[in-house]
Amino acid sequence: MRELSDEGKAHIPIVALTANAFEEDRKMAISKGMNDHIAKPIDVKKVEEVIISVLK
Repeated sequence: MRELSDEGKAHIPIVALTANAFEEDRKMAISKGMNDHIAKPIDVKKVEEVIISVLK
């Protein structure tokens, strides 16, 4: 997705949601082009914070 020729689409915010909760999992998601990473179980406050952060 990050390599699309349409710059608007290539920069759409993407947040990884995964059961993998270790810091190395977060770093891997970021290195693969994600804007952020949220681990399960879902914490609604954390989801809200991440969405606000990536939309800025």
